[in-house]
Amino acid sequence: MLDYFALGLLVFVGLVLFYGIILLHDIPYEIAVHRNHPHQDAIHATGWVSLFTLHALWPFLWIWAMAYREDRGWGFSDGHSAKSHVVHLEQQVAELQGRIERLEAATGTPQNRVPTDNLGEGI
Repeated sequence: MLDYFALGLLVFVGLVLFYGIILLHDIPYEIAVHRNHPHQDAIHATGWVSLFTLHALWPFLWIWAMAYREDRGWGFSDGHSAKSHVVHLEQQVAELQGRIERLEAATGTPQNRVPTDNLGEGI
């Protein structure tokens, strides 16, 4: 009777360890889903690959999943959007072109310039 109990306990512990390891490797994927990470599928696939590489990739998956947040992205921006930056640069270029035209008009020596009709359509 004790032999059957020991065998049942070994099977139970083996199953718990097997499914526990699988659940452990899905934690970075669950974090990525919760944070609406753009690389959710890659993190999930790499979690399965990490099972076969003796868990060597798992800490990097955790970092990869935690590095992105939907409200701030990857965290490397200065808080300004790229569009506002482009608009600011276009304003600077327009101001500089106006200054050049005023200087040319004041000196009376117009330079040969290439006409520009770039109205912010580059992005």
